[in-house]
Amino acid sequence: MRLPIYLDYAATTPVDPQVARVLSQYLTQDGVFGNPSSSTHAFGHDAARAVAIARERVAALLGAATREIVWTSGATESNNLAIRGVMRACARRGRHLITAKTEHKAVLDVCRQMEREGCTVTWLDPDPDGLIPPERLAAALRPDTVLVSLMHVNNETGVAQDLAALADVTRRHEVWLHVDAAQSAGKLPIDVCKLPIDLLSLSAHKLYGPKGIGALYVRQHPRRVRLEPLLYGGGQEWGLRAGTLPTHQIVAMGEACHIAQAQMSSEQTHIRTLRDRLWRALVALGGVLLNGHPEHNLAGILNVSFEGIAAEALLAAIPDIALSTGSACTSAGSEPSHVLRALGCDEYRARGAVRFSLGRFTTTAEIDHCIEAVGAAVIRLRGLSPLWESWTSPQGTVDRAMAHGT
Repeated sequence: MRLPIYLDYAATTPVDPQVARVLSQYLTQDGVFGNPSSSTHAFGHDAARAVAIARERVAALLGAATREIVWTSGATESNNLAIRGVMRACARRGRHLITAKTEHKAVLDVCRQMEREGCTVTWLDPDPDGLIPPERLAAALRPDTVLVSLMHVNNETGVAQDLAALADVTRRHEVWLHVDAAQSAGKLPIDVCKLPIDLLSLSAHKLYGPKGIGALYVRQHPRRVRLEPLLYGGGQEWGLRAGTLPTHQIVAMGEACHIAQAQMSSEQTHIRTLRDRLWRALVALGGVLLNGHPEHNLAGILNVSFEGIAAEALLAAIPDIALSTGSACTSAGSEPSHVLRALGCDEYRARGAVRFSLGRFTTTAEIDHCIEAVGAAVIRLRGLSPLWESWTSPQGTVDRAMAHGT
């Protein structure tokens, strides 16, 4: 076991060694470095063939047709293309879209921009466990609703939405459904032939591929989704995403999806075992609260709050373990997690929240070291905390019970 220990897989994953080997074969003069759009010589043909194989592999992961996969720079661009593309293309049909307060900033900020452009946005509240009830979504639909954008797995809490139930609502009302699957693709089964999802965002660096490449699934059958592009130029990707295709990144993403599809079941079983081991040890410390749903979740993400301790203090006390206080995209901010506040957590609970995210290369020895280090730090910090003393007093116990609704 080497230090520091990486338990921030939800922020990004290391590139799988096999993916890295494949990527390196598409960069230099000795490899396949041609422009896939160069149709007049073998260099371009070889690159185009490699891109086509990678597209097949991404499509296979989702049960999609290859024509339905559009390359992007990552999930952020995919989210932008899905939301802005649909709302602009369908402006005559309506200007209303629905999302949830617990979405990633890559969706929330796009929706806010659409509001500035004249759209109306309904922001759904989740239940305290993070789930969006289908009936709540159905109640928010209007005659002018065009699009619903909801993430599959929350990047902070790991809560996994019931896509089948939510998609049934949107399909019955003939509303487009976009799913941000950055955290779930390659980890949970997704079959767009069975699920009426219309658009779905992917990011390679969340599933052991390189940063800077992603994809957007765009349904073609039985209803074809209409999009306006964000970028204009050479007409690549059927006019939906202009720009020279980065063959090396695309091939690497295809390889990452191929590996993920083959190893998904066994890998998630292994990660679930480690997560359960970690959770049991943390609960034994006392004053540890689960943020999210106890059952409907991704194995690799565990979000907990330590009563009486600020998350920043805990992370500073265990510098040899890489953890997070929330989303990597918002970790530099000083505000409590918008996700946890939307779940109804008070400021103290939100500020005491730590995200443990496990992955393919996490070992039992690493989890055991984490358990020991976190346990020692929690005991020491609580011994120094006047807040913990007040919380463990008889009146504090009553106050905490009232705050937690128990």
